[in-house]
Amino acid sequence: MLLGGKRVGIVGLGSIGGEIVKRLESFGCAIAYNSRRKKPSVPFPWYKTVYDLAINSDVLIVCCALIEETRHIVNKDVMVALEKEGVIINVGRALINDKELVQFLMRGELGGAGLDVFENEPDVPEELFSLNNIVLSPHCAVATP
Repeated sequence: MLLGGKRVGIVGLGSIGGEIVKRLESFGCAIAYNSRRKKPSVPFPWYKTVYDLAINSDVLIVCCALIEETRHIVNKDVMVALEKEGVIINVGRALINDKELVQFLMRGELGGAGLDVFENEPDVPEELFSLNNIVLSPHCAVATP
């Protein structure tokens, strides 16, 4: 999958999401976002729900803060909305239901995933190690020892 020209949905357009946007623009991606509220200074389409964003995205990048409302914000319905060619990139803990993601990837119901964090680190779901449609990365953030 080539990134150029893809529809990329960003869940959480804070400081990390803003940095991701800077990089995606150079690839000619069509960017849209979801956040708690529409940001008047942002020129990209805003979607009120992650589901609606996923319907209109080829790639979903999940980088919002973990609060009670965002735990498992990417669930089965969102994964179905991305369809079989969709890709999820996750850089935030507990934002995706890991069990459902593993099942979607194993059944070929999702094109792929890039995961920087896992819900129960350091335990990574064993099934992921045998898949060829996933990139696993150790989490390296400002507070990572």
